[in-house]
Formats: sequence, C-alpha cells, structure tokens
Amino acid sequence: MAFDPQAATEAHLSALSAAELALSRSYTLGNHALIIAGLIVAAVSTWIIVRTGVLDRAYARLEKRGWALRVFLIAALFALVSTLIELPYSIYADWWRESQYGRTDQPLGDYLGQSAQGLIISIILGSLFLLGLYALLRRTGQWWWAWSSGLVAAAISFILLLSPILIEPLFNDYEPIPQGEVRDAVLALAADAGVPEDRVFIFDGSRQSNNFTANVSGVGSSARIAISDVALGEASLDEVKAVTGHEIGHYVLGHVWRTVIVLSALAMAVFWLTARLYPWFARRFGSSAAIDDVRGLPVLLFVVGLVFTLAQPVTNTLTRVGEREADAYSLDNVGLPDALSAALVKTAEYRYPLAGPVEEALLYTHPTVQNRVRAAMDWKAANMDEAEAE
Repeated sequence: MAFDPQAATEAHLSALSAAELALSRSYTLGNHALIIAGLIVAAVSTWIIVRTGVLDRAYARLEKRGWALRVFLIAALFALVSTLIELPYSIYADWWRESQYGRTDQPLGDYLGQSAQGLIISIILGSLFLLGLYALLRRTGQWWWAWSSGLVAAAISFILLLSPILIEPLFNDYEPIPQGEVRDAVLALAADAGVPEDRVFIFDGSRQSNNFTANVSGVGSSARIAISDVALGEASLDEVKAVTGHEIGHYVLGHVWRTVIVLSALAMAVFWLTARLYPWFARRFGSSAAIDDVRGLPVLLFVVGLVFTLAQPVTNTLTRVGEREADAYSLDNVGLPDALSAALVKTAEYRYPLAGPVEEALLYTHPTVQNRVRAAMDWKAANMDEAEAE
C-alpha cells in the first residue's frame, strides 16, 4: 500500500485529544487578543505619563546637566515609570494567565525578581539606544529615519553578541548535556554540521516555562544552541535528534544575520512612518514636545510600537520562512520525519495546530504544526522507499 502523507499527518495529529485542541485554541486566541490589549495598555500608560507631566518636571530639574545625560536619565525614568504603570497587566499576561493555562510553574516572587533584573538591563541598554536615536534626531534632522537602520543593526548585533555571555546566564543555568546517549547523539550531529562541541547546552527553561522548546542565540564566537530541560525530559532520543537538527539548521543557515538585515531595513520604514505620524499622536495625547525633544519620548515609543505591531505580518513571515528552512535542514541531514513530527505535535499545547492560512499569515511566528507535519510527511514520501514508509 502506497504511503499517504495526508493520512500520516492526520495520524500524528490524532495524538491530540479534543480537550487538548480546545485548550490550545483558547490559549492561542487569547495570545492574539493580548496584541490589542497591549496596545491599549501602552496608550493608557502614555496618556498618564504625558498628562501628569512627570518627564517635564524631571527635565526641568536636569536643565543644567549635559544634553546626553539628560536624555539618558529621562529615558531611564520613562522606562521605570511605564513599567510600574503597566505592572498589573504584565503580571496578568506574563504570569497569571500562563499559570492558569499550565504553561508555567514559576512562583510569582521568582517572576517578579527576574522581571526586576530584566528592567535594570532594559533601562541601561534601552536608554543607551535612545540616546543614540535622539543624537540622530539632533544631528540629521528630518533624515534621522534614514540613518536609523544602521543604529538598529548595531544595537541588535551588540545584543546578540552580549546576550549569551552576560544576559541569558542571569536568568537560566546553561550546562553541557549530561553524559549518555543523548549527549553523544547531539554532539555527533553538531560535529557533522561544524558546530563546536562547547556551543551546545541544556538550560533550565522549566524555571520560566513548561513549553517544549530549544533555541539558537548569539553570533560569532558567542553563538550557541540551547535545548530546554523540558524538551530533553519529554522527548525520545530520535525526537531530540530531530529537534537538534532543526536548531543546527538555524545556526548553519545564518538565520540570525538575515534577521538583523531584515529588521534593520524594516526599522527604517517604521521610523519613516513614525516621523509622519508623531505630530498627530502628540496632539491626541496632549504633548507639545517636538519629535526631537526627549520629553516626547512616551509618544514616540508608542507610535513606534504601534507601527511595529502593524508590521507583524512581515516579521512573522520572516520567522516562518526560517522555521520551514530549519525543518527542511533537519529532515535532509537527520532524516527522522516521524520523530520531528512527534516533537512538533508537543508544541501544539501552546500554538494551535489547525489555524487557517489567513490567521497563520497574520499572527503566527511559526507555520502551523499541521503544515509542518505535512511537510515532514511529504519529505518522507519523497525520500524513503515503500518498505520504509509503510
């Protein structure tokens, strides 16, 4: 009997019960709704900060300070105040809701502690970035947006280089994979792809999330492949090999650099639109600050965030293409389509697997599990002889 990719796809998806699919659908739709909710919360936060004049008063107190110090401190103050205003929503969206859906077991105290760490890092790095942005506004005038892509590229590259070394270890422990057949299999795959042995890690992702996940981060000598302890704990040996092959695909295919290039180009378009939309939004929020005045920072960042949100179909397409390419790399180089499919089905807990093409195109950062499993089964049909496929 000939191998049927569609029937094989349905067989893999049948591992999900109706209750599991309903829970996944509810969670995913809620995530979509949070996109709009986040914009509303950001708008309220912007309105409160502008109307209370907290940045105006701080700016007046810093009038005798140097320009660069004033910009840095105002940016830092904004980050702190906006975070405090939005904290109840953040707790709901990032912790309480995740807990209710069983996506995390992290205690609230640990969540808040890690959030505080993240805030400190964001204040330092974000304020430095904004200092650079306002320097562009000051020195290049109406053409500031044209120079923005270079600033964004430099910032992303700096974060990518710094993150695996200094930032990520603050939140998770990264260790070599323990001795055994899993380690031997993973390191063999890495060696075949030219990935150094000391660039493959296991990390305690279960501290923050129960999601089955792995990732590639960093660039150059800081690049690494990290597999969550959740994935290693739930997966079979073949599933680990298939997932590792996927992550090695991201590494070998240079997806990080493509992301830097595309996001930098997109940033130029976003800042161009921001320059034109800023006056209208400033009037609506009640701000009299010009776009190159740091007192207008709340409005500037709201507009940037709004435009980037509207551009999500572009960024989502970029990541979906990368995920498909990484799946193909795993299939071509590891050759375990059923194991890859079984691992993908585990991700359906937090990403509804049966979404339609429009929802996928607009809102999904990954192809749907259904489409990814079907691609794996098509590969199986094309690459395995009839005896193996049955």
